Amino acid sequence: MNTPKTSAWPLAFLYTVLIVYASLHPFTGWRMQGLSPLAFLAAPWPRYWTWFDVISNVVGYAPLGFLLAVAGLRQGFRWPVLEAIAASSLLSLAMEATQSFLPVRVPSQLDWCLNTAGAALGAGWVWLLHKRGGLERWSQFRRQWFVEDARGALVLLAMWPVGLLFPLEVPLGLGQLVARASEALSAWGMPDEVMAWLPERSANVFAMAPLTEALCVALGALAPVFLLFSVLRTPLRRPVGLACVLLAGLAVTALSQALSFGPTRAWGWWHAPVAWGLGVAAGIGLLACWLPARACAVLALLALAVNVTLLNPAPTSAYLAHNLQTWEQGRFIRFNGLAEWVGWFWPFVTLCYLAIRVSRRNEG
Repeated sequence: MNTPKTSAWPLAFLYTVLIVYASLHPFTGWRMQGLSPLAFLAAPWPRYWTWFDVISNVVGYAPLGFLLAVAGLRQGFRWPVLEAIAASSLLSLAMEATQSFLPVRVPSQLDWCLNTAGAALGAGWVWLLHKRGGLERWSQFRRQWFVEDARGALVLLAMWPVGLLFPLEVPLGLGQLVARASEALSAWGMPDEVMAWLPERSANVFAMAPLTEALCVALGALAPVFLLFSVLRTPLRRPVGLACVLLAGLAVTALSQALSFGPTRAWGWWHAPVAWGLGVAAGIGLLACWLPARACAVLALLALAVNVTLLNPAPTSAYLAHNLQTWEQGRFIRFNGLAEWVGWFWPFVTLCYLAIRVSRRNEG
């Protein structure tokens, strides 16, 4: 292959970190039970389970098996598929054993088996793609569509939908970090002099003004659009990228709503300001298709900075609070921390990435 042999390792490492975080969230209440951490292996088979648990455990480890198999294949491992399955299974076993020390998590041999099965599906897919030349075609596609140093942007674009899965105050409005940071600092007994430096969120029970909401939706959509534009090779491919980003944002937001309130409420978040915001984003994105890559990176920086500034002091919503309870106390607890943290920090990590990218271009 013409791609770097180690190109999949950073993604595999990042996904492993995310799995560890999702498996051990919320990291509180650690205690000893007087039992072996592996005692769950000899416990009776779980009596109660849901299809959601089955699917989530399989789907959660499939990307890890895929990434480890790709990395091993490009590194020249002898048995990359089997080694990826074994490594993923050992990670799942370690996570289940560690959950024995957390009061809100229940280790299960069923989860371990399902995680291993998911990793096997992912790794097996790599074997099938390799046999049919799919990996080489992807490498060719990447070389044709993206610039050489696009890896960081592609990783950020892949993480963007994960952040959208967590319920948001405003659709596509990632980066609402100040409120939770204030709560954490206050709980830790931070002096009032320090707390005074943080912006206060409005306690108004009403939603933000429709024009402000539309602007936030537009900026939330344009940030990943401009990020993608900055790494595409030719302007002719940008309309396709624009459509893919907007459709992905719509689909994942609807999925988040459906997971919380059921399929019949999947589009309950869709109303006039959201429609106007996405329409504005689509129009601006089309107009920006012919801008230089560096200008697109600068526009992504501006969109993120303005959006975060508008979102953090936004008034709280009783509707959002009810939605959060479904995630934080219900069946989504294993995804709660992962999606929430990605949603908090994605804009800020992307800002740092874009700042470095723009500065390097300036140097050149």
